[in-house]
Amino acid sequence: MKTRKSYSIKAFFYLLPALLVLGTFQIYPIIKALGMSFYTEYSYINNEVYARGFDNFEYILSDPDFYLSLKNTFIFVIGVVPLNLVVSVGFALLLNRVGFWKKFFCGVYFLPFITSTVAVAMVWRWMFNSQYGLVNHFLSYFGMLPIAWLSTPSLTIPILILFSVWKGMGYRIIIFVAGLQSIDETYYKAARIDGATAFQRFWHITLPLLTPTLIFVIITSFIGAFKIFDEVYVLYNGTSGPLKSGLTMVYYIFMKFYQNWEFTNAAAASFVLFAIVLVFTLIQLKITKNWNIQ
Repeated sequence: MKTRKSYSIKAFFYLLPALLVLGTFQIYPIIKALGMSFYTEYSYINNEVYARGFDNFEYILSDPDFYLSLKNTFIFVIGVVPLNLVVSVGFALLLNRVGFWKKFFCGVYFLPFITSTVAVAMVWRWMFNSQYGLVNHFLSYFGMLPIAWLSTPSLTIPILILFSVWKGMGYRIIIFVAGLQSIDETYYKAARIDGATAFQRFWHITLPLLTPTLIFVIITSFIGAFKIFDEVYVLYNGTSGPLKSGLTMVYYIFMKFYQNWEFTNAAAASFVLFAIVLVFTLIQLKITKNWNIQ
């Protein structure tokens, strides 16, 4: 018992530096922002709170822009998460069959993920430019007229979905390739002997054994999709897109905080976003707890 206690104390001291950093730069700001969301009368100069209440939450829940940002964010999440999975798993399966060149192609696919979002978004702005963009230049070979990609509201979310999938594809491919390599080849050999088709081997062997990796990627992709901001800000030159078609929840928080200086409203909106992500994450964990494909 004494030895176990001494090990626990030692482990605590090993973790203490990380816990201090986590508490100072993540836990404390979250608690502080939660408290600020209830400030109704507050002096930023004197740092004094005169009144608290639910006025900030009532304000954002009656703000049309908040509901627009909620709608745009949910459409983006619904579009980007399944596409992320399909594309990443597909490329991972192809790369897993490659022999000598596997590391090279993994590095190529991983390159956009480690490249600055600002730099990548600038390239995409050039590609989708309505006058001299590469996409319209390519379409002109098929006799199509130039399309105003970045100034058409209905195209904003699809472009953001494609951008997000392409930007983060490399990271997810690496994760899935690692998951595929951990599957024992014996299962596939036995299935081939039994006459199983490629699809049957994928459905009954690969997918069930890849479930932990799938759950991890689904949850991280889901959380990351709700936090989309950089892509919108850079791709649309510091705006939320034409007719606010790219107004996401994080952009709404940014707009309230940095542009309108409505700090308490921004804090309230950030906690509504936190609550939504938390609820959906818990639901996913509950659904995938006993998830197994037979």
